Amino acid sequence: MGYTITPEFVAEHNESHLPTVKQDHDALGERLEKRGISIADITEKASRFQVAVPSWGVGTGGTRFARFPNVGEPRNIFEKMNDCGVINQLVRCTGKVSPHFPWDKVEDAGELKQHADNLGLGFDGVNSNTFQDQANQEHSYKYGSLSHTNKATREQAIAHNVECIKLGQKLGSNALTVWLADGSNFPGQQHFQHSLERYLDSMKAIYAALPGDWTMSIEHKMFEPAFYSTVMQDWGTNILCAMELGEKAKSLVDLGHHAPNVNIEMIVSRLIQFKKLAGFHFNDSKYGDDDLDSGSIHPYQQFLIFNELVDAEYRKQEGFNPSYMLDQSHNVTDPVESLMNSAIEVQRSYVQALLVNRETLYGYQESNDALMASNTLKEAFNTDVSSILVMARTNNGGAVAPIQAFRDSQYRSKVAVERPSTGQSGSGIV
Repeated sequence: MGYTITPEFVAEHNESHLPTVKQDHDALGERLEKRGISIADITEKASRFQVAVPSWGVGTGGTRFARFPNVGEPRNIFEKMNDCGVINQLVRCTGKVSPHFPWDKVEDAGELKQHADNLGLGFDGVNSNTFQDQANQEHSYKYGSLSHTNKATREQAIAHNVECIKLGQKLGSNALTVWLADGSNFPGQQHFQHSLERYLDSMKAIYAALPGDWTMSIEHKMFEPAFYSTVMQDWGTNILCAMELGEKAKSLVDLGHHAPNVNIEMIVSRLIQFKKLAGFHFNDSKYGDDDLDSGSIHPYQQFLIFNELVDAEYRKQEGFNPSYMLDQSHNVTDPVESLMNSAIEVQRSYVQALLVNRETLYGYQESNDALMASNTLKEAFNTDVSSILVMARTNNGGAVAPIQAFRDSQYRSKVAVERPSTGQSGSGIV
């Protein structure tokens, strides 16, 4: 299995910090009690919160210009799972991994599942790849896949997605995520309606292959790699296609896949209302689909999104059961550290949203008191919930300071000895 961080090391690393953690948690509890909030209830909910990590996220990503490899990069899915296991060992809110095929395809899925079980990990939704040509692939995806003008190319892409479903079943997954890179780079290159019709026909064939308890997550993207148009360009087309396909098809929200100044939290609300919210790919964005660490640029926006999610949870909204996953490409940071950092920040937004006094907020909304409604949200957002996050982690056996524990363990340098560089991207992403 390779080098691992022992529970004894984590416990020893925590030992000197725990008295301060307890003091901070108790002090926050007293302040929250004055607001009618039980810190024990919030901490318990924080302890149950989960966000999946992407298998490809533990390898160093890159840009269109260059990739700067990290030492000790995972070379295969088994080593990726080892890194994911370390992330979850330290933060305790990332118990599932989302694999990507064919990058993570193995001959013996049972062996991979057993490896995950040994690490205390499960599998989230599986992801298909029709945006790259693979070795010995008969038909190229240069001009599209599920919406390609050539029927044989579409059938090849359909068959790959069906294979992903079968692999996912063996791993214990129950969802397929389909991201489409299809689109055009020049006006007139593609007939918009015909391309969407072909896409829907292909997706209907994949949908028919879904097991009874599976869902299909449709992912949209405004631009890239096609820069004039994309077939699945925004949440409007996404939800229309999900409605066309059926109950098991839902819309996935990637926080980097939106036009500037779009009200993402309102989009989330709409998808919840019509029972079409599949879940999230959490990241952050400054200019485009930058895949920055979650909460690094727009923490208040992330909080506002969770305000809608917690609101639906509070109201027991019918059909509300979203899945949460990180989706990031790390170029200048250690991917394990960035994923831990992001998981904590996503969990932070969830906990902050739990502090919103719902009934008070509803009252201000009904009386059109815009200022006090906004201030009610700000009161929750401005509350430092770090001690709740730390207590939730340590109660579950995690680290008080995950990044510092990771660095002090020298995990990266030790696995570097076991993983000599192959010269290839460990993530699958160039």
